[in-house]
Amino acid sequence: MDTLRGLASFVKAVETGSIAAGARLAGISAAAASQNIARLEQSLGVRLLTRTTRNLALTDAGAVYFERVRDVVNNLDAARAAVSELHDEPQGHLRIAASAAFGRHVLAPLIPGFTARHPRIQCELLTRDDSIDHILESVDISIRIAQHLEDGMVAKRIATAQALYCAAPSYLARAGRPDEPEALRDHDCLLFRVASDGRFLRWPFRRDDVCFDAPVKASMSSNDIDALAQCAAAGGGITRLASFVAAPYLARGELVELFSSSTRTRSRAEAAPLDYYLCLRDRHALTPKVRLFMDYLNQALPIDLQPR
Repeated sequence: MDTLRGLASFVKAVETGSIAAGARLAGISAAAASQNIARLEQSLGVRLLTRTTRNLALTDAGAVYFERVRDVVNNLDAARAAVSELHDEPQGHLRIAASAAFGRHVLAPLIPGFTARHPRIQCELLTRDDSIDHILESVDISIRIAQHLEDGMVAKRIATAQALYCAAPSYLARAGRPDEPEALRDHDCLLFRVASDGRFLRWPFRRDDVCFDAPVKASMSSNDIDALAQCAAAGGGITRLASFVAAPYLARGELVELFSSSTRTRSRAEAAPLDYYLCLRDRHALTPKVRLFMDYLNQALPIDLQPR
């Protein structure tokens, strides 16, 4: 049992970057985790970690040992969760992270239906457009667009939204209406800036099976897509919105869709869609409560967001 405690404390410390952070995940004190690791090192007869006041580093032996035992610990955690929930309704905290727009407009209206079916699961929704660390932030599931996928994650496409380029009638009356994406270079464009790296999201199109990015100049940028929608509705320029964000503005006549499919000819450009992926840190994170939420989303997502 001491060896298992030591393995768990060691693996979680390495994954989170500190003994204290790993201890918080395990629900024990930092002192207890440090003692567990010390006993493990003593039983092995080698030093696994080099500790300073600020840094935690693997020794050569620690690096080899970590690669061999990390799956053992994760498999034990997954097995423990599966056994405890085998005869009971899955329960506990389910932490979901999503982009602000997808979280507000798509997930938030769906979560009450899930918790009504599974009252012993408490959902927490984080709406963020910066980077998410599943381990450090105890996130069970994150939902990301394709551009934000990371190597090593388990990702499954769960939704596809039409990307709409929109502007207010007042702006189009003043600046004219672009007929093709190349004309966007002469317009005021409202761009989404990615908080994690400062880049603007591209405006991609496809024409005759050739993909290209529209040339744009930013008259305004924001890390909040709802702010860009409101700025566009006030006549600030042209912006790119997911269909579920644009829909109420279009219905009220506050925005007009450009490059509409109803007016597009065979040779005209088509806006590339927005694909959303459900992400897990690894295959061990597919616990019963996570699987329940994935199955629920597959059923509950609106038809116009179902992957094609």
